[in-house]
Amino acid sequence: MNEKLTMFKELTEAKGISGNEKEAREVMKKYIEPYATEVFTDHLGSLIAKKVGQEDGPKVMVAGHLDEIGLMVTRIDDNGFLYFQTIGGWWSQVMLAQRVTVCTQKGDIVGVIGSKPPHIMPAEARRKPYEIKDMFIDIGATSKEEAESFGVRPGDSVVPYFEFQPMKNEKLLLAKAWDNRVGCAIAIEVLKQLKDVDHPNVVYGVGTVQEEVGLRGAKTSTNMIEPDIGIAVDTGIAGDTPGISPNDADGKIGKGPQIIIYDASMVSHKGLRDFVIKTADDNNIPYQYASIAAGGTDSGSIHLTANGVPALSIGIATRYIHSHAGIIHEDDFDNTVKLIVEVIKQLDKDTVHKITFD
Repeated sequence: MNEKLTMFKELTEAKGISGNEKEAREVMKKYIEPYATEVFTDHLGSLIAKKVGQEDGPKVMVAGHLDEIGLMVTRIDDNGFLYFQTIGGWWSQVMLAQRVTVCTQKGDIVGVIGSKPPHIMPAEARRKPYEIKDMFIDIGATSKEEAESFGVRPGDSVVPYFEFQPMKNEKLLLAKAWDNRVGCAIAIEVLKQLKDVDHPNVVYGVGTVQEEVGLRGAKTSTNMIEPDIGIAVDTGIAGDTPGISPNDADGKIGKGPQIIIYDASMVSHKGLRDFVIKTADDNNIPYQYASIAAGGTDSGSIHLTANGVPALSIGIATRYIHSHAGIIHEDDFDNTVKLIVEVIKQLDKDTVHKITFD
């Protein structure tokens, strides 16, 4: 496995639901620190890696979010079964019988999401999606006391279990938590490719926290950085699987980064959007357009900071997001990095002023 795939493996297999991103943050720090002038965190836990090109140049923020969707233990019943609160958006039909990791004070333990067997349900109930509130996690405990002896307590994180794996077509990469460790990987690779490059600005590669529960880390990190330009990189919807019409989603994996023209948290900044598209055209970088009617990205918080920040979201088309496993195309990663690097090379004071005020 090469260095890039090893980074993907470590980032996606790291456990880090919203509010408990430490393990993912440490992996990102390990990979980004060699290419940064300095690395620090805000008080909420977002990782900020600063790369100085021109000291008095514009500040350019490239952000992916560290957190993944998961669960939190809320109660242990008398028989040792765990009840939970979802952290981030889950669809009940992807959850049952899935393996999870419960992160306890005594270490990680394995669990499986359980439910009442369908054999004892009335026919009408079997036809309906099973409600999340009726699910539980089986950790193999026989009593509340035994579960507590394992180290389990309310507030513990529960993380989907899935190992990183290139598929038979090795360009397709299968893993949990692409949403949004792929954005963190892009921030790392952007700083890496700028290592020996003169650029007219100060670049911040950021791993934000708590995106899945309200774009929270983007608020605090952007307030700390005070950027002139913001680019959030996140997963996007892939519309290339059976049952999806172009009216639902027309993005395809392997066809380039998605330029997000609209999502529920923001309207993309036209000046920045046009500049990024022109850069892609000038450098023969493939791209596609996307809009997300329900759902937002960190740009939703970035663009509202202080007096406003020109911001744009760039998506990586991903199959099966918000489940235990997703699929991305390696070419989309490479082309997104190439696009952002080429954009950054041109973001001098005059260009940023033109983007902002023209």
